[in-house]
Amino acid sequence: MCFYKRAYIVTYNGEFIGYSSSKTKLQERINSYIENGNNDNDNLAYVDIDVLPTYSMTFLKRNIETNDDDIYNAVISAGITYYKYFAIQLNGEDKYFVSKYPEAEQVMSKLKEKESNNIDNVKIVERYDTNLASFTPIDDCVTGLFEEKPKNKYNGRVEHVASLGMDMIEPAQGIITSRFGIRRRDNHKGLDIANSTGSAIRAAASGTVTYAKYNSGGYGNLVIISHGNGIQTYYGHNSRLLVSEGETVEQGQQIAAMGSTGISTGPHCHFEIRINGVAQNPQNYLYKGR
Repeated sequence: MCFYKRAYIVTYNGEFIGYSSSKTKLQERINSYIENGNNDNDNLAYVDIDVLPTYSMTFLKRNIETNDDDIYNAVISAGITYYKYFAIQLNGEDKYFVSKYPEAEQVMSKLKEKESNNIDNVKIVERYDTNLASFTPIDDCVTGLFEEKPKNKYNGRVEHVASLGMDMIEPAQGIITSRFGIRRRDNHKGLDIANSTGSAIRAAASGTVTYAKYNSGGYGNLVIISHGNGIQTYYGHNSRLLVSEGETVEQGQQIAAMGSTGISTGPHCHFEIRINGVAQNPQNYLYKGR
């Protein structure tokens, strides 16, 4: 026996690939590579090696060399390397990639600080791929993703956007409690004028009633009047409706009584002016300077 040494026959995928001097050390080396690769890339997630070598003990003549390095290289060359990184998505589409999760969190944090209008549509998604993505610096991600919020055009002075080509009167008397434009919970498409329940709501201009019933979309009891040339006015949250669909009304005619139906926190008239379906700021035409 002094002419022999203990070793291991190593086969891979059923084929002989060499002799190992230490089954334990060789397998530990392979396992380390599966978990960490060669420690040459911080984004390496793991190496996928479907088949591991098999070992059977034998005795070799002392003049026969073992080849652990060759066996190791043969096994790891069959592996597939997967990298881990993070995609920053906008509306479900990958826009930018960063190396680590804290970097992605910094992008989100900066967008929130800047009150980006699209923050609810920005997501962080963990990615595993055989190819490493190209990474974008944090500030460049923020610049590319940032979307400024639309500004409420009403700022204490009248900004005339378009002529209606007609005169209107104020449909309700009261206090303005909510103005046109972006507010905390939504994009407010009209003007809220608050007063007591039952206060008169009048037609801002003559026209034809095209809607007069309860609206489940939040307006409650709603009247819509068409004035021609694509111009419509909306009167929402009424306690009572005093007109019917198809009826012609005159300017100043009472069409409803103020209420708090639908999504409402108190009695008021929600008043809208729309041109070809697009909501306009009523204070460009009425309640100016208030």
